[in-house]
Amino acid sequence: MRKLFCMLVAGVWSPISFVLAILAMVVTLNPAASVWVARRIWSPVLLWAGGATLEVIGAENVDPKRPTIYVGNHQSTIDIPAHFLAVPVPFRYVAKSQLKWVPFIGWYLALAGHVFVNRSNRSKAIASLDAAAAKIRAGVSIFLYPEGTRSPDGRILPFKKGPFALALKSRVPVCPVTIEGSGNLMPKSTWNITPGPIRVKIGKPIDTTRFAENDREGLARAVREVIIADSLSMGGKGGDVDDAVADAGVEGVGKARVSSST
Repeated sequence: MRKLFCMLVAGVWSPISFVLAILAMVVTLNPAASVWVARRIWSPVLLWAGGATLEVIGAENVDPKRPTIYVGNHQSTIDIPAHFLAVPVPFRYVAKSQLKWVPFIGWYLALAGHVFVNRSNRSKAIASLDAAAAKIRAGVSIFLYPEGTRSPDGRILPFKKGPFALALKSRVPVCPVTIEGSGNLMPKSTWNITPGPIRVKIGKPIDTTRFAENDREGLARAVREVIIADSLSMGGKGGDVDDAVADAGVEGVGKARVSSST
């Protein structure tokens, strides 16, 4: 029953919220108003329908006046509304280009100025990250998932290096954001729902000026180590510290694993 109830709520509430987001943008002439709708209207109802209770740790590390890149691990589709609520700033997501064609959610992301990245085309991916850098320079915060996909078992997957090129180019702080419990509530690629707690821990900002301009891997490792440590502190599974960086052209598979199998 919970599965059908959640599907019904999402199917009805997402179109309604989409219309409200459009109206908010039209009335205010400000795309950030749509983020308010996503946070205050859309997200709480989806978490309620799934029987989720949300706990946020480290909220003091969020500075609404400071452009920031928020970097999170990814366990479940329900991470998106959870992060909208946990990080109370009008950030824009960096999302896969395929999401653009998902009814209502994709349409909302496109109209609200979120950033789509085409990972299959290097030149288009670079152009997308350049667009994200321009938003950051204009004072807009960004939220991204460097694993590139949802973890099937809750372990922190290797990170793609591309998003950290964006951070180094923008020279703004990076906040590690760790989520636990969402994968238990709604596992990857399923609508099977098990009500329970979702915990989000927002780490202290990492100063990107400590890293050389081309040290994408060093920054990726530093952020990932914080997320692994915070995952373990909240009872999560952590991840392989050594297998930190994803192999080129793949998601969820690190260079260390590729090398050991050849």
